[in-house]
Amino acid sequence: MPGTAITKSVVANEPAGRKREEIFVDIIEKISITFSSSGYILTSEIDGTIQMKSYLTGNPEIRLALNEDLSIGSGGGSIYDYGGSSGSGAVILDDCNFHESVRLDSFDIDRTLTLVPPDGEFPVMNYRITQEFKPPFRINALIEVAGSLKAEVILKIRAEFPSNITANTVAVQMPVPAYTSRVSFEMEPGAVGQTTDFKESNRRLEWSLKKIAGGSECTLRAKLTLSQESHANITKEAGPVSMTFTIPMYNPSRLQVKYLQIAKASKSYNPYRWVRYVTQANSYVARI
Repeated sequence: MPGTAITKSVVANEPAGRKREEIFVDIIEKISITFSSSGYILTSEIDGTIQMKSYLTGNPEIRLALNEDLSIGSGGGSIYDYGGSSGSGAVILDDCNFHESVRLDSFDIDRTLTLVPPDGEFPVMNYRITQEFKPPFRINALIEVAGSLKAEVILKIRAEFPSNITANTVAVQMPVPAYTSRVSFEMEPGAVGQTTDFKESNRRLEWSLKKIAGGSECTLRAKLTLSQESHANITKEAGPVSMTFTIPMYNPSRLQVKYLQIAKASKSYNPYRWVRYVTQANSYVARI
């Protein structure tokens, strides 16, 4: 099932035609980061949401417990040193809001949300984080003149998340000087699932990677043929580098669903519970 959306069950019904009892909770975080040319983080933000879709009969009450050390507002300190969804340390949200069905009776005490899910998919909670956090990818980009009417671009991306996690559908784009007439690409030996392209219409390099495992590094070299000599600093006429990606089962904020409790009288009632995490790039940019 896609990690980016709450969809119907793969097995919609139990044997004998009974409706499959299940509930989906997705923690989706869209991140925005801008890196300086030397690799420092200039701006960073997480725009997150907890989405829910219920296929439970009888509209039972749901208790959704989040991190007990969750705080809201200016809490001080940076979460930069903490990793994905298994890290430690306080989770600090700048602000958040809740769906109208959510009751906050015990939220201030134990960070538990209580609700009776309405029909259809809905956002239980939206939140925003502007504190600096550990970026899932580091980008290094270099462009330099390599002779008369020649230039070379070197792009390196390193996955900073754990090795048991894999990013999917990674795409890297970089504008090159307007007077670039031709580009040839050189990938690392043994590169699999990678494609490159030069879009002449808007003078842009495109590098697509089907997947990247955590802890790995990928490099691309592009040799540019220019129609005229550069009379300025060529780095000012290229970039910035931008990325898009999806990382299932990873969230840089470390916001977690600690447990998902369904209130129903019968002890034999045990519906399927699906809790998934996904991180996507909203704006991921590195200056050259």
